[in-house]
Amino acid sequence: MRTVTATTASRGFSELLDAVERGEVVSITRAGAVVAEIRPAAPSTGRRLREALAGAGRLDDEMAGDIAAARSLAVTDERDPWGDG
Repeated sequence: MRTVTATTASRGFSELLDAVERGEVVSITRAGAVVAEIRPAAPSTGRRLREALAGAGRLDDEMAGDIAAARSLAVTDERDPWGDG
């Protein structure tokens, strides 16, 4: 893990992001104390969402009706926005 000062981090932020993108974790200090760590973002999958929804329970009839009503208001525009008309 690399440690840099806040001043160095701000002056070379793009290079700092490049290092993080390569997998490096960088600690940032201010007045000698670590104030932040920048690390690569954890890859996100649908697994977390599926797990959250599994524990959410079933929609009640009123909520399901509200969702159906909202969907009925949606308009599908099938025109080609880059076409001639």
